[in-house]
Amino acid sequence: MIQSAHEFNRLRTSENPADYERAANEEAPVAVWREIIATMPEMKEWVAHNKMVPIEILETLARDTNARVRATVAMKRKLPEAIMLELAQDAEAQVRQRIAYNAKATKRVLELLARDQEGLVRERAAQRLREGNHLNC
Repeated sequence: MIQSAHEFNRLRTSENPADYERAANEEAPVAVWREIIATMPEMKEWVAHNKMVPIEILETLARDTNARVRATVAMKRKLPEAIMLELAQDAEAQVRQRIAYNAKATKRVLELLARDQEGLVRERAAQRLREGNHLNC
């Protein structure tokens, strides 16, 4: 388990593949994730990449001012539909497109994206709906 923001930063920036793997796959207390977000903005995207990051942290990152951070969150398969719906209405097309490609996007989310102003987003969502490639929530 990752015990501090400093440890996460050290692991993430290490050239040792084992350290990098720990940063991507190990849990950390919510307080540690919050400290990273508050004090290391350059690490927010990597927090979102972590496989064990809790939903409450993803909720925070889904509202981040940085579109790259929101786009990374949009790729997470474990997102609840409420966060997907929020990101499906994001101002940035890259975020909406990532939701359209998210394997766990629900029918409701894809129906919203199938009416998107951006052609690539709209086309991908419509294709997934035609193929039945969505969760029936």
